[in-house]
Amino acid sequence: MNAQVSRRAFLAGSAAAAGGFTFGFHIPFAEAAGPAEANALEINAWVVVKPDETVVIRIARSEMGQGTLTGLAQLVAEELECDWARVTTEYPTPGQNLARKRVWGNFSTGGSRGIRESHDYVRKGGATARVMLVQAAADGWQVPASDCRVSKGVITHVPSGRTTTYGAVAGAAGELTPPTEVPLKDPKDWTIAGKPLKRLDTADKLNGKQLYGIDLTMPGMLNAAIRDCPVFGGTVKRFDAAAVQGMPGVKKVVPVGDSAVAVVADTWWRAKTALDALPIEWDEGPNARLSSADVAETLRAGLDAREAFVGNQAGDAAAAIKGAAKVVEAVYAYPHQNHATMEPMNAVALFTGDRCEVWTPTQNGEAALAAASEAAGLPAAQCDVHKVHLGGGFGRRGAVHDWVRQAVAIAKAMPGTPVKLIWSREEDMLHGRFHPVTQAKMTGALDAQGNLVGLHMRISGQSIVAGIFPQNLQNGKDNATFQGLLASGDGTFGYGVPNLLIDHAMRNPPVPPGFWRGVNHNQNAIYVECFMDELAHAAGQDPLEFRRKLMANHPKHLAVLNAVAEKAGWGAPPPPGVFRGIAQHMGFGSYVAAVAEVSVSPDGKLKIHRIVAATDPGHAVNPQQIAAQVEGSFAYGLSACLYGECTLKNGRMEQENFDSYPPLRMSEMPAVETIVMPSGGFWGGVGEPTISVAAPAVLNAIFAATGKRIRSVPLKNADLRHA
Repeated sequence: MNAQVSRRAFLAGSAAAAGGFTFGFHIPFAEAAGPAEANALEINAWVVVKPDETVVIRIARSEMGQGTLTGLAQLVAEELECDWARVTTEYPTPGQNLARKRVWGNFSTGGSRGIRESHDYVRKGGATARVMLVQAAADGWQVPASDCRVSKGVITHVPSGRTTTYGAVAGAAGELTPPTEVPLKDPKDWTIAGKPLKRLDTADKLNGKQLYGIDLTMPGMLNAAIRDCPVFGGTVKRFDAAAVQGMPGVKKVVPVGDSAVAVVADTWWRAKTALDALPIEWDEGPNARLSSADVAETLRAGLDAREAFVGNQAGDAAAAIKGAAKVVEAVYAYPHQNHATMEPMNAVALFTGDRCEVWTPTQNGEAALAAASEAAGLPAAQCDVHKVHLGGGFGRRGAVHDWVRQAVAIAKAMPGTPVKLIWSREEDMLHGRFHPVTQAKMTGALDAQGNLVGLHMRISGQSIVAGIFPQNLQNGKDNATFQGLLASGDGTFGYGVPNLLIDHAMRNPPVPPGFWRGVNHNQNAIYVECFMDELAHAAGQDPLEFRRKLMANHPKHLAVLNAVAEKAGWGAPPPPGVFRGIAQHMGFGSYVAAVAEVSVSPDGKLKIHRIVAATDPGHAVNPQQIAAQVEGSFAYGLSACLYGECTLKNGRMEQENFDSYPPLRMSEMPAVETIVMPSGGFWGGVGEPTISVAAPAVLNAIFAATGKRIRSVPLKNADLRHA
């Protein structure tokens, strides 16, 4: 960005003063200056226009492959009426956000909220900038702004035909007082938003120009490798730094907190080699004998516990079950799972005594800033975090920033020197924030006509909120446990059951939980949708028709269900040897459904041939990107369904790398046919919702193929030979 020195010089100047160097890579626009020093080409916080007509749109949310950066830029550009071909983007920092009274709002990118919770104010940012640019042109011509029109960054005075450009009037526009109210376009009039435009970050990813945190280099930078106690809750008893101090490149051995040790060296591999040779004695603590079997036993006890938190209730489920013509019961289970991002946790930290700066891939720059500030022991105003693209997030880089705290702690031991911490793959796998482990007892009541008249769903298991944000529990209850099961909100239960009870017996093992992509929707959709198939089978009814009877008061749920059924040809026979399963769900404000087509050989080999998926997100900012996210959701969701399981032995996870925690291979990926059907009137998420229907659609298809009900994942543990 072509800015005045006062806008760009702060970071480079402070770094040079502290460490005697400047950084050899692009740093997004520097610490925000006061009004008197503001960049003349900044129209407002969201829009900067360069003299060459390049439009820089600032994006506060994080880009981690999901396309939020492009989608938000489309929304701003739509209201700005600029030339999309001249649009580029940059990240503001949370330090700048703090200095400017949080002008960019929330930096968090999780829960599929990147667009759905910021669309309004980013659109207003674009519209406000447009009004200011047009007003500046009108003032220069001494004509009413109402006589001017703009298209692709060219402003025309209609009566005279005179024209000018955004670049020519940007300086004057930046001096104007912004309007307090601006109208926004009706989505039906969109020309940039709502269109399947190419992503802004694709080219740089293809040509290798895109920079990730793990790629960052700085003059004089050192590298750190770290090892934390592999047993949850364990600590360091002692270590022998002298044993590795003389190894090539080693600069320092640094204790990090109570449970970890890091080695700093001139290269990461030398740091890792010395760390492997470092004698460390662990105090494994109270969890040294804990196993997955122990956790499962604790959860089983919760299935029949008297005390439970109620998430959704109607009528009298117990009475309906007691008086039913037929009662169906099943117990399901879902394991711990790892985010397993392709890029392991990493950060560069520079501590200079009175200032701390961090460069890292993060889903929430403000949370990363808070972590850096606390670890540095400095006020947030004396710290900042510079966000780079993420090599995968999936929730791991959102709520918890343990690696940032570690990087800062190491940098504090070497003030004035930038230090890059990279977790090894094994460290990343052993010290994740794991998808919560749960079980569910499902009890359904059918009347003599096969109608579902009562349902009790008892969840027993781990609470993410209790593990990360205990202050957000509501009288001890974690409402997030009931995602997709609530009576209202952005995860509404899609069936009208007259007598319903959905409750949760909280059981928290000492495994740190995390918001894993799709969060609690994943297991909740399996529990509900697979049990709906069990109920339909017990009632002797078609699974689709059985669902339809329960969905009269849930038309949007029903619409996506009908869409996939029609496109998949549910009423017609599938190809010989192929069987279908169906599932629907609502998550993150969007309605989703899927039909899976599978075959299972007599010896139990599964082949997923095809998945038809429908998504109603209300508004579709980029339909092409939505389709890509749906496909990616199935790759992630099916990886979890087939292989995703982290097991405890002696208090630590057994899976340390991709050999024991594999993703879906390309040869296993089914053809995905996506239906994007925005119905308008609301803003739903895209990155996560369809993960929830991947597993249940496949599991229901497996039953159709084999006659076997698989009630726990991953499928690698199941015998799929025909019943």
